[in-house]
Amino acid sequence: MLSFLVRGTRTAVLIRASVMIMVIAIVDWRIEGNIPLGFLYLFPMLLVGTVLSRGQIASAAALCTVLTELFDSFDWFSPVAIPRDILIFAAFVCMGLFVYEAGRSRQLAQKHLEQIEHEARARAEAEEQLKVLVDSSPAAVFTSTSDGRVLLANEAAHRLFAVRSGELSGRSVHEFLPSLGNVPAPDAKHSPLRTAMQCRGHRANGEVFLADLWFSTYQTSVGPRLAAMVVDTSEDLRSREEGGLNQLLAGSRILVAAVSHEIRNVCGAIAMAHANLARSGGLNGNKDFEALGNLILALEKIAGLELRNTTDQVASLDLASVLEELRIVVESALNEQDIHLRWDVPSALPTVWADRQSLMQVFLNLTRNSERAMRDRPVRELTISAEANARRVAVRFRDTGCGVAAPDRLFRPFQQQAREAGLGLYLSRAFMRSFRGDLRFEPEPEGACFVVELARATPVNLPVEKEAYEAADPDSAGGRSQPVSRKPEPVTRIGA
Repeated sequence: MLSFLVRGTRTAVLIRASVMIMVIAIVDWRIEGNIPLGFLYLFPMLLVGTVLSRGQIASAAALCTVLTELFDSFDWFSPVAIPRDILIFAAFVCMGLFVYEAGRSRQLAQKHLEQIEHEARARAEAEEQLKVLVDSSPAAVFTSTSDGRVLLANEAAHRLFAVRSGELSGRSVHEFLPSLGNVPAPDAKHSPLRTAMQCRGHRANGEVFLADLWFSTYQTSVGPRLAAMVVDTSEDLRSREEGGLNQLLAGSRILVAAVSHEIRNVCGAIAMAHANLARSGGLNGNKDFEALGNLILALEKIAGLELRNTTDQVASLDLASVLEELRIVVESALNEQDIHLRWDVPSALPTVWADRQSLMQVFLNLTRNSERAMRDRPVRELTISAEANARRVAVRFRDTGCGVAAPDRLFRPFQQQAREAGLGLYLSRAFMRSFRGDLRFEPEPEGACFVVELARATPVNLPVEKEAYEAADPDSAGGRSQPVSRKPEPVTRIGA
């Protein structure tokens, strides 16, 4: 009813209270008779209790007590007046403090209510965003009970399991992902799980697919639950297997070309010996000698079969992304062997012509060669750097290993002292030359440095460029190269 008196600013409320105290004091002063009006000061105390602090309320109560005692008609007699003034003061203070605490409680309640409303709105927004995120996710997301009964699933889960929209809830997820049947529910014996696995999945129409599965188990008030995200990786498996097959075929073609080259050298020597015997005339008319000549000709024809080492996967390639993938693959392995990796690759590199898998194979082979070369060295550091010019991009692999004893025989196959077959660097350079790149060795005072050169991507006809490059380079794998000396030379470091 009097709520309008406490509305407004703090100053306005204090002015109203002061006016009320002044009016009550004047009226009490002017009225004659034993009519105590001090109780009226409770109303201004009600006002000041809404805007003043506890100490200020006590001061206002003391003022009202003095005014009440000053203008009433009773004589001030110490044994009676002191208890009376204490009671009056207590009444005024209690009124002000009551209003103060009531207002403070109301403000706290209002603030708490606003906080709850804000949290409710934030929670609703977060739930809405999470729902939109889950519903729009390309990955299948679902939750299930401990016995595998699906509770919630997004649209991607229905598409992945080939189930009509809305029909996945209530069905057992074990019929689609049998491996989840082995996941223990969290209890006193089994703690909650947060892990990932790869397994086979089954669609409702009977199709089988390879699934990458991330899941976690947790406890709720109604029992254990499982939340999972599933991605179909069958296409990745097919791409990986096809890429591996292409890599195997490319390496096989290069290997056969190298073997054919070695066989041609041997056939040339045998043919020369056969011709010398034929000129001597001692074996003319000998059927076995003639059959031997025919066999040499047939073997030369077989060895003369040219198998090109080019690949049909060459395309414009983002070199920076390939190098980042290389860093992800090798950095942890290098750290485990206490090899410090120095990465000096600019963030922006031009696109190049290359086959992604072949180029990655070359990078990995060079990295592994450096690992082996630094295995027993006191200082182990591998520096990978890259720089580009107008036509080429060079990636350098510089290590602090044992170095190379015979650089002139680095890229030749089937060396006697090479690890395994001695084909690593030979195949790596053959891969590079198949897409107009190159692999070369740079002498270093300590350690070794291999440079991978790549052609910058330009709007030209790639197959024509590749053929022109191979025709200009007779030493490229798969082309006709000159015979090499068969005298073995020691090579301390050859790619495996």
